[in-house]
Amino acid sequence: MREFKGRVILGGNIKGEALVSKRGFNALVAYQDLLFLGEKPGYYNDFNDKEIFGKLLAGSILCAPQAIGSSANGEVIQAAAYQDMHPAALLLANTADSLAISGVLLADIWVNKPIITVDELGDEFLDYVKTGSKIEVFEDGTVRVE
Repeated sequence: MREFKGRVILGGNIKGEALVSKRGFNALVAYQDLLFLGEKPGYYNDFNDKEIFGKLLAGSILCAPQAIGSSANGEVIQAAAYQDMHPAALLLANTADSLAISGVLLADIWVNKPIITVDELGDEFLDYVKTGSKIEVFEDGTVRVE
């Protein structure tokens, strides 16, 4: 077991299993079928990300280096939350970009569906955590990986 400390974007306490991408989280690509075709339940659709392609995002603890993609990321994250297809937590090794943060905040404020978000966890975090790892996130930005 290891603990990592990051910067809290949206705090909270949660336990769950990790879903890990080494490529970065592209919300627009991830949710394109859900948003444009109405398909559910929100499987990750970025076929360039072989690690988590086809995995369920809804309720996951998504771990990635950072959010990547277009200026639509914030709106897409908020829309996914509106449809209950959002990750429960977003844990980032690097600094979160403002577009991803805007989606997290919109989901919390407008949709009342918080996505616990901690960034700046470091490269060691992403090297250590694996898909399926048990994770516990604490309000202060501490992340425990078993």
